[in-house]
Amino acid sequence: MEAFKTLLQNNAREALFLGGLLIGLAFGYTAARANFCVMGAISDWRTFASPGRLGAVALAAAVAIAGAQTLDAIQLADLSLSMFLAPSISAIGATLGGLVFGAGMVYAGGCASRNLIRAGAGDLRALVVLTVLAIAAFAAISGIISPLRAAFETATAFDVSANRELARLSGPLTAVAGVQIQTARAAMAAALIVPLLGFAFAKAKLARDPGNLLAGLVVGGLITAGWFVSGLAYDDMALRPMSPTSLSFVRPVADAIDWLERSSALGLPGFGAASVFGALAGSFLASVLAGRFKVSGFADRGDVLRHLGGAAAMGIGGVFALGCSIGQGLTGLSTLSVQSLLAASSIFAGAWLALGRLERDL
Repeated sequence: MEAFKTLLQNNAREALFLGGLLIGLAFGYTAARANFCVMGAISDWRTFASPGRLGAVALAAAVAIAGAQTLDAIQLADLSLSMFLAPSISAIGATLGGLVFGAGMVYAGGCASRNLIRAGAGDLRALVVLTVLAIAAFAAISGIISPLRAAFETATAFDVSANRELARLSGPLTAVAGVQIQTARAAMAAALIVPLLGFAFAKAKLARDPGNLLAGLVVGGLITAGWFVSGLAYDDMALRPMSPTSLSFVRPVADAIDWLERSSALGLPGFGAASVFGALAGSFLASVLAGRFKVSGFADRGDVLRHLGGAAAMGIGGVFALGCSIGQGLTGLSTLSVQSLLAASSIFAGAWLALGRLERDL
């Protein structure tokens, strides 16, 4: 393993590009074939009381938590270096950003990852959504909205730099109860995994639903694979160390579009941008093989406005929340991040409320 780690560290850019591309390809293919979609899962549950796809999401979360925490415990990926466990917790930003993102993904026909899948299958609306999302995200990251965002985060964030463990859900067990760190993390992981598996198998009955069962296992495994590759490739002695990461689709979509514009100056795409290109390719492959590739566009003016508004909301909300339904709901949660739990819960709530409003409007 040390030889493999050295190989990845010595070729970090290439490793992250190839890893992101292959993991994104597998994600896009799986999501397209199994119709894996967080927003769709929430819609199924709210509208039809159908728990199948939400069970797949719950299983993916459980697998990702187990995988990421195992890698962290055996020191193959240092999750404390990820953006999800930063030395400050923006609780209000995560909550408000999550609500905005959740509502946006309803009006945009799905979250960022879902729109990648739609785009790969020929949906031109999804390409417009992804472009607007990227513009809105960059406006919040480093553009016209960034001063407001930075001031908001400075004013509302909780500084936990004195005890970084408080950025994790297991923090109170160590800080208050005095439980050993690894024991506390394992206990908190179990406290999340058990109800997630309970919902997946007792409520959603995934044992009788091989499609959603496989989708949940694969997506959770791919998030673990992302932590594995980026964790091993991390080198704190590098000139520009690249922090461990895994699947997320707000900033990476923006980075992918930026790479298309400036590829000669940027070199190989990073993990995130490569995973975006991989997801598009995987969806395209799945739709062609299934005979479902079809070029389609907007239905009417109202359809255009809904998608544009939803895309802008996802771009801005995703930056404030530091991730999307995949980035915070699965990847971030796998780190046991307090902020990720707040963001994921808010994304769910925002989508739930927006679905009700959309049903009334339509």
